[in-house]
Order: sequence, then structure tokens, then C-alpha cells
Amino acid sequence: MTTTSGLGKTSLALFLATCCVLPAPVSAATGRPVRKSTRHRYVPREKAVDPTLGDIAENDDPIVRAAAVEALGKYNGSVVAVDPNTGRILTVVNQKMAYSDGAIPCSTIKPTIALAALEENVITRDTMLKVGRRKYMNLTDAMAHSNNEFFEQLGQRMGFETVSKYARLLGLGELAGYNLNDEHPGAFPMTPPQKGGVARMSSFGEGIQVTPFQLASLAAAFANGGTLYYLQYPSTGADTNPFAPRIKRELNIAPLLPELREGMLAAVLYGTGKRSYDSGGDELPAGKTGTCSDDQSHVGWFLSYADEVHPKIALAVLIRGRSSLIKGPLAAGVAGRIYRRLREQNYFASMPARTQVQSGR
Repeated sequence: MTTTSGLGKTSLALFLATCCVLPAPVSAATGRPVRKSTRHRYVPREKAVDPTLGDIAENDDPIVRAAAVEALGKYNGSVVAVDPNTGRILTVVNQKMAYSDGAIPCSTIKPTIALAALEENVITRDTMLKVGRRKYMNLTDAMAHSNNEFFEQLGQRMGFETVSKYARLLGLGELAGYNLNDEHPGAFPMTPPQKGGVARMSSFGEGIQVTPFQLASLAAAFANGGTLYYLQYPSTGADTNPFAPRIKRELNIAPLLPELREGMLAAVLYGTGKRSYDSGGDELPAGKTGTCSDDQSHVGWFLSYADEVHPKIALAVLIRGRSSLIKGPLAAGVAGRIYRRLREQNYFASMPARTQVQSGR
């Protein structure tokens, strides 16, 4: 029978662990240990936050708010949901962010550019533009895949003044709400941005600042056929029923919306916004993602509405963070979870049917 010559099992294990470890490799040039780089293996994680902190939600629609809070989770983001038929704000999650100066719109500027180009007869739904050496796209595919080259060409063809006219007509650079305390109007440039000019402005929104309120208002106008409502967030229970809509202006865009919606539906079905698709629902959403960065952080946007025939809700989702994982598709996923949760609770089925939006065709 063999023994450990006085060494206990624990001491033997410690001895082997300390004496038998191979030394770290040494640099021949410096004589110092070589450290393995972890630069390519490290993926930064976003710090978890409570986006509801400080929110006053007593007049929110409780079902919509619960769905939005659950869908947003711990992301540093904001959700604004409105009734596209009245402009009634259904919920604002992370009110501090929603009421801030906003962020660069990224590719959510593209529906505005598309409407301008269609109205100015720069393109039709079938126009094919060259976007690569051997690649052409029409408006539907360019919207679905958020092709920058396509929209840069549109901006260059129309020019800064025309692009600015339509962007302001659709509510950019002005307050979206009626008596919304502390709301900011965002910002819209008076001259073409130095970085990329009108081309980059038309693909990334360079030089523009938009808020979740403005994009929710815009999504609502796309949904209802062209009525730009003032967004109202009732301050007392008596204001919620009945609710008196306030129209900011009527936009003559109904004849153009079928082409725009086709691209926004394609984005959800097979493009950059496919995470918003709810396979179990009858309310097919339309949407547009936005991905870029500004001086503060990475930015992910998604503007959306559901559904096309009887529009019931319009959404703007904004997520900000230092991680490169913050993108428009991530924001689209938040919208998708909202739609699924509302469908599971029969929210859409309980709403009265609206008159079908007139397309002008």
C-alpha cells in the first residue's frame, strides 16, 4: 500500500496546482510575459435601466402601457403610442427621453423623402434606380432594405429646398403635441448639412433632430390617410372620454400612400423591420427602421402602425446606447412584442372598427 509520504490529499492537490502550471509565454524582445488580447472577444453589454422611472402614467391606456413597458424591458429607450384616428396619446414610456431634444432620425427620414419624390414626380412605384455596379432597386425594395444610395439620389434630384418643404409639412422641426408641457420641437437645418449635404440628409437624416412624439405623429398620419393630428395627452380623467381631436393640418398625400405603405409592409415582411411581424395576428403592421449614431450614442428607431385597413395604433420606438447592438431592428423587436401582447389580450378585437382609409385610387 502506497502513501503520500506525509502529504494529505488537500496538500497534494495544492502542490500540484502550484508547481505544475506552465509559465506564461515571454516576449523575446522585452523579456516580459505576453498577454493575450481579448479585444476581439469582448462584447459590451448595455447597463440595465428602469425606463419608467419618473413617469406619470395615471391617464395612460393601462393595457397599452403594460404591453409597452414589458416589451421595452430594461433597454434605455422610449415608446410613444397614439391612436391614429384621433391623436390621443395612449402611453409614453420613459417620458424623460420622449420629452428631450430628440435624436437624429437615421433612416426613418426615408418615408418622408419617398413621399416628396412621388409628389414631385421624381419617381413612380416602378422606377428602378441604380444602387450598385450591377444592382437596381425600386421604391418598395429600397424601403424594405433601407438602401441609402437610392434615397441619396432622390435627395440630390429634389434639392435641399424641396426636401425641407416636405419634411416641415410632415411636422419635422415643430411641436407635435397640443399643450404638452416640456415637449421639444427637435431641430431642422436652415442650410444643407456640411457632412454629406442633402444626399446624406435624405438617407440618414443628417442635421435633423426628431422626437418620439414627432415620429408617432407621422406614423399616425400615414395610417389614417393624411390627417396630422395634434398629439394630446389628457391631464385629467374627464378629458379621456369623450376625447376631442385637434387637427393640425390635412395633408394631401392619400393618393401616394399605397406606394409608401407597400415599402413599409415589405420592411416588416422581409426587410429590416421583420422583427415587428406578429405571425399570430391579423393586424399586419407597417414600419420603417432607423440605425445610426450621433455624438452621444448609437441610435435605433422604429416607426410603425397597425393595421392598414382599420388603423388602430401608431408607435414610435427609440433605443439609445453605447453598444453597437443598438439598431433599428432591435427597436422593431420591441414594437413586435407590443403587438403580440396586445393581440394576446384581445386589445385590437375590442376596439371599434374604423372606416377604411381612402387611398385616392
